[in-house]
Amino acid sequence: MASLKEVKSRITSVISTQQITKAMKMVAAAKLRKSQERITQMRPFAHKLNQLFQNLSAAGQGEQA
Repeated sequence: MASLKEVKSRITSVISTQQITKAMKMVAAAKLRKSQERITQMRPFAHKLNQLFQNLSAAGQGEQA
């Protein structure tokens, strides 16, 4: 059976690991939120770019006929 000192050390270790894990989850959530905001901000640009390519494609097809 483990001694009282070993058990206390193990409890401290587990608590420390839990705190680190919680901090890592918070950082990951913040990064994810920031990435999602950037993607949302890029949508109008992507839409305009898609329109531009469609216009170029249509113009190219019109010249080939």
